[in-house]
Amino acid sequence: MKKSLVKKNRMKDLKDLEKILDIEFKDISLLERATTHRSYLNENSEENLKNNERLEFLGDAVLELIVSEYLFNQYPKREEGELTSFRAATVRTTTLAETSRELGFGEFLKMSKGEEESGGKDKDYLLANLFEAILGAIYEDKGYDICKKYLYRVLIPKIDNIVENRLDIDPKTKLQEVTQSLYKETPVYDVIKEKGPDHDKIFTVKAKISSKDLGVGEGSSKQKAEEEAAEKSLKMLEY
Repeated sequence: MKKSLVKKNRMKDLKDLEKILDIEFKDISLLERATTHRSYLNENSEENLKNNERLEFLGDAVLELIVSEYLFNQYPKREEGELTSFRAATVRTTTLAETSRELGFGEFLKMSKGEEESGGKDKDYLLANLFEAILGAIYEDKGYDICKKYLYRVLIPKIDNIVENRLDIDPKTKLQEVTQSLYKETPVYDVIKEKGPDHDKIFTVKAKISSKDLGVGEGSSKQKAEEEAAEKSLKMLEY
């Protein structure tokens, strides 16, 4: 496929993404950068692109502020510790990945062929990072108020359910309670794979008890991978 046609198709993709976001960008290159994973640049170094990691960093900060502001105003009788727990549940990997899937973000993510063939467009940690990078792009192009309006449409409505059903409880703690109750066992977490350089390592962790294997999670730290494995284990056990 000729480069001009590739560029034309990519622009159509970004316009489709704008429709999902309900936001028209002044600088569409920000959205291009937000949807470019570092692995893509390893195979396409000739393209004048940057990966989405800096926008992810910015989006993470914007996300925490808007969620914190909502919790502070919506739950005036809740203590700081509870608000922190509710916020953590709202911005954690699985919640953001779920929201990315609902919006169809994975289809717009550019990555290496190897990453894509390994299921990269549906990996929780990549979808969560993508959600934050897109938010960072929105902030750079449109500012805080538009970010707030966008999040109030796609993410903030989930918070009341998190609070009412105490979905903020640490999944590892909850899994331990469930396996103790069902099997009289405490789960263990095994690192089954590590990939990437030390500064950008991805861990794959499996939760298990002696009688059965449970969920598998991935993350940029062992802790995040264990949390995702615990959450997937709870779904397997229907809790």
